Order: sequence, then structure tokens, then C-alpha cells
Amino acid sequence: MAASNRDIHRKAEEIAAGLPPLMVAAERVASTVSQGVHGRRRVGQGETFWQFRRYQSGDSAQLIDWRQSAKSQPLYVRETEWEAAESVWLWRDGSASMHYSSGKEYPAKTDRADLLLLALASLLVRGGEHMALLGSGKTPATGRAALGQVAATLESERTRDEDGHASLPVFEPLPRYARVVMIGDFLSPLDEINSIVGDFAGHGVRGHLLRVLDPAEETLPFSGRIHFEGPEKEGDLIIGRVESVRRDYSEAMNAHHRGLETLVRHAGWTFATHRTDRPPESALLALYLVLSQPGPEIGT
Repeated sequence: MAASNRDIHRKAEEIAAGLPPLMVAAERVASTVSQGVHGRRRVGQGETFWQFRRYQSGDSAQLIDWRQSAKSQPLYVRETEWEAAESVWLWRDGSASMHYSSGKEYPAKTDRADLLLLALASLLVRGGEHMALLGSGKTPATGRAALGQVAATLESERTRDEDGHASLPVFEPLPRYARVVMIGDFLSPLDEINSIVGDFAGHGVRGHLLRVLDPAEETLPFSGRIHFEGPEKEGDLIIGRVESVRRDYSEAMNAHHRGLETLVRHAGWTFATHRTDRPPESALLALYLVLSQPGPEIGT
């Protein structure tokens, strides 16, 4: 006999109760966005060898390289550059500046970044895409197990000392035409951001920067005497009348923003900004649509 709606609802609540809150929220956002998009997976066969990787549950037996597997106990799959290039590598800034929120009504920037990254990972998995966290040392994978691994890594990193997180990723060699998505506030000096973006772009990797800001970081709405604390050891600053520096602050932020747009454009990457007082669904949809755009073919 079919289960009643009440039983189904109870079972769903039990399952949800066992998931990390971040995963539940990310799945909800991804479900909303997935109703209006289609997968970005494209058909293609590569011939250029990239690497061997361990066989994973869900891989076709036809992909196993028996000669390589015969050299050791584990089974290995032979990946071509095209297959690797279809992977998306995800990164988000977990440094101290990302923990800022100007009010209880807004999530911390790191909370929103984690939500967007995991929701994007969920969308990619639904489309059959392979993805991995940049810097994790993991091989790109797909499926619910891969998504769970990303969620577990994010949850684990959230409990670490925030001083242990870098404001920018470390360059690592990726296959040509792979995609990288970086999410952060990108308040680092422009030359440092340009260096890491240039390193990836110089190796044929395409990417997208999503800048996440608290609304107060754009408008500086405070007034009177304010004590500002540097979250990343920049030192403290007391301003007697914040109103007197608002225009200079706005000009400096706008100049930094224009600099980001310029360096990203020169690298052939894309760029967008998201504020934490706005719905995450809109940022996720825009990000996913950017990834859906066809890139250059291998060898072009």
C-alpha cells in the first residue's frame, strides 16, 4: 500500500534532520534555480591523455585502463584532457574578512559564500558534471557522494581557526579549458588578485569571480564616531565623523571594483557582484548561466 502524504512528510523531515543545515539550505536554493535551467553537459571525446585516477563508484567499466590497473591493486581510469576540461573547480574565501555582517538581518559573507558554492555544486551534480574543491587534492567527481564530500569539507573548514584561511587560492595546475569559480569579497590588493587570475588564465583555464559583499561595505551607512577593527591584522582605526570620509571611501571602493572588472576582462574571465541583502537564488542562476556558455574547443 502506498505511503500516506503524512508518512512521506515525516520521512522527509527525518532525512533532513540528519543533514547539515548548510546542505539543506543549499539544496533548497538549488532546487529553486534548477526549475528554470537545463544542464550544461556537452558531448565530446578527447584524445589527449591527462591523467590516471582511481576508479569510482558509478564509472563505466569501459573506462578502466587495465594495463595501468595491473601494476597495482586499485583500478584506474584513464582520463582525457577533454573529460578533465569539463570539470568545474570551486573555491570560496574563508578568511577573517568574510565573517563580517553589518546586522543580524544579514548573513555573514562566508555563510552566503558557502551556501552559493554548495548550491552550485548541487546544480552541477544534477547535470552530471564533475567538480572538485580547488586546493582539496581531490579528483573531480559527480554524484551525491561527491556533493556530500564537498559539504563535509565546508563544514569542517568552518570550525577551523579563521586565521588559517587565505584570502586567495593557491595556484595549481589544471587541465586546459577547465573552469574555476572563485567566490569571495576580493578585498585583497589588485596586483595579488591579478597574479592568481593570470596564473590560471595563462594555463588556458577559464574562470568566474563572484564578489560577495555586505551592503554596508558598499554604502558605509554609519554616522558619528566609529571604531573600525581590521579583521585580518590591518590594525584598528577610529574615525570621529564617518560622514566626512564616506565620499572618499566610496571612490576607493568603486576604483577597486573597476580594477577587478578590468583584470578579469583582460584574462578572458567573467565577473559579478552579489550583496548579502539580496536573494541567493538570483546570484546562483546568473552564475550557472555563465557556466552554461560554451567555451573554446580543445586545440583552438
